[in-house]
Amino acid sequence: METPGVLVRILFLLLAQLLLATALGLRNVSQRTFEINYNQNCFLKDGHPFRYISGSIHYFRVPRFYWKDRLLKMKMAGLNTIHTYVPWNLHEPLPGKYQFSGEQDVEHFIRLAQELGLLVILRAGPYVCAEWDMGGLPAWLLEKESIILRSSDPDYLAAVDKWLGVLLPKMKPLLYQNGGPIITVQVENEYGSYFTCDYDYLRFLEKRFRYHLGDSVVLFTTDGAYEKFLQCGSLQGLFATVDFGSGVNITAAFLLQRKSEPKGPLVNSEFYTGWLDHWGQPHSTVKTEAVTSSLQNILAWGANVNLYMFVGGTNFAYWNGANTPYAAQPTSYDYDAPLSEAGDLTEKYFAVRDVIQKFEKLPEGPIPPSTPKFAYGKVGLKKLNTVEEALDILCPSGPIKSLYPLTFVQVKQYFGFVLYRTTLPKDCSDPTPLSTPLNGVHDRAYVSVDQVPQGVLERNNVVTLNITGRAGATLDLLVENMGRVNYGRYNKDFKGLVSNLTLGPDILTDWMIFPLKTEDAIHSHLQGRGGHGRGHHVETLARSSSNYTLPAFYVGNFSIPSGIPQLPQDTFIQFPGWTKGQVWINGFNLGRYWPARGPQMTLFVPQHILMTSAPNTITVLELEHAPCGSDGLDPCLVELVDKPVFSTTLTYDHPPTKLLTQDPWLDHM
Repeated sequence: METPGVLVRILFLLLAQLLLATALGLRNVSQRTFEINYNQNCFLKDGHPFRYISGSIHYFRVPRFYWKDRLLKMKMAGLNTIHTYVPWNLHEPLPGKYQFSGEQDVEHFIRLAQELGLLVILRAGPYVCAEWDMGGLPAWLLEKESIILRSSDPDYLAAVDKWLGVLLPKMKPLLYQNGGPIITVQVENEYGSYFTCDYDYLRFLEKRFRYHLGDSVVLFTTDGAYEKFLQCGSLQGLFATVDFGSGVNITAAFLLQRKSEPKGPLVNSEFYTGWLDHWGQPHSTVKTEAVTSSLQNILAWGANVNLYMFVGGTNFAYWNGANTPYAAQPTSYDYDAPLSEAGDLTEKYFAVRDVIQKFEKLPEGPIPPSTPKFAYGKVGLKKLNTVEEALDILCPSGPIKSLYPLTFVQVKQYFGFVLYRTTLPKDCSDPTPLSTPLNGVHDRAYVSVDQVPQGVLERNNVVTLNITGRAGATLDLLVENMGRVNYGRYNKDFKGLVSNLTLGPDILTDWMIFPLKTEDAIHSHLQGRGGHGRGHHVETLARSSSNYTLPAFYVGNFSIPSGIPQLPQDTFIQFPGWTKGQVWINGFNLGRYWPARGPQMTLFVPQHILMTSAPNTITVLELEHAPCGSDGLDPCLVELVDKPVFSTTLTYDHPPTKLLTQDPWLDHM
């Protein structure tokens, strides 16, 4: 039996060892430093010169199920760092309602990168661009219609301050000097391209980032390699970097950075590996040889570089952005990146890897293979009901009544669809123009009179439509938000009917407005009053004189055999003969399809949303015209295939520049 004195000595020794271990651990953390050495024109990591070779990945465009797969493939390409944005609207969809779990668990994503030996560059916003809805700014900011986004407008600053007070404390423990992987943090994004050029706003951000993250973190800005952009986008205390793609004069680009930063590391924060797409334009690709040639030259300069994108991913649900003149981006954000939308290894991946290994030692071990894909084949869908027939389940709280139309924000509906309803004030037996004189449909309106389809009004393209109907007939406009502008002056992008409509010379009034809770309805399997009713009949009559059918839901099932270890596998869904709409599988909103316009013809279906234990349910909301008879005898077919399809492709020798392709208004406003 031990004496009390011996026990005390043992406890004392254990306590001393614990204190020593704790002190050593703290010392190890305190020895972790990441800073800029202006004398040697480089970053210093733990006191030693360091150059990052990074790739962009957006955790919000890649299913959490695949985060590790994509990050590991990035590491095995020779990258030592990853870039990611944080979109404010993803994490605060409603004021004060925060989401940081599951697919939105950015902290888990960052820790996972660290576990794999990758450093992280955090692009914290509050604005990110990213071809993401409203550039990551929440639509509810527009509830104050006069707000000036990305400026020192007090209402905007108050919202930003509150958001940063939630986000940045979560990021502080993940900073490199605190034991995490985050080496640098971007403040705002490409601010020099924005019309406000408000240095008070940048100073406000710099102070708030310092307050929450401390004085030792490296804060930086990014702007296009144009003198005007760097003048408005940079600020003393924030390290200025540039972005540019292949084909740009690298010497000239870095000389522009040197005008803002005479000393310090050379940094290209967005070296474009491909380019973005828009509906109705060819799929963009950039030649691998152009990318690798410029990358080799950048690395030969000793510069730090981030490849944007290294994996693009997917704009699931309604998250895509748009550019001006209004052009919405598609569901795919493939970007012709080294890793495809589905995470596949491409020729560009191996070519980039070959360049990197000339400058850095590649990690040992196998590269994870491309995930297998499976063609499950054709699936028949049956019409369930039209939007009008499902209104009781789509809008259970009933309509909002207003003399004049209200916008999406005014009825607190930020994404998806709103149905606007009024009655014809006069007889329109002869075709009568229904018009939006102020281009007030944002973005597409599917028009019917007494459930007879009339056509589509479309922002910037179709502002007048001739309709027919009797006095007192029901006029419905199902308005779709196609994605908010993400870049430039016009990102203050209101949706819905944003101005009055006229019928002939008369302004239409007395509206009933139905904000559609489509996601809730899908999850309840659209079990409203259903049926096909009179809409079924008049739709049949209307088809002979119209290319349109009423917006309607279609549902079908397919089974995947259980007991086969390889299944389920990723797949792609194709829409032969369909026109435009939205698709869900097992309640997961895959995004928009629009084969009538292209270039995207298939949507990526990740395996984790599929089941072998029960049939998989496909729900489609077709907005314009389905490829089957309204009598229900001809099935509507979709097909699950094992390869992505694009209708047209345009290959660039070098990617376009944002100055030319996204910002045509800068010098004209």
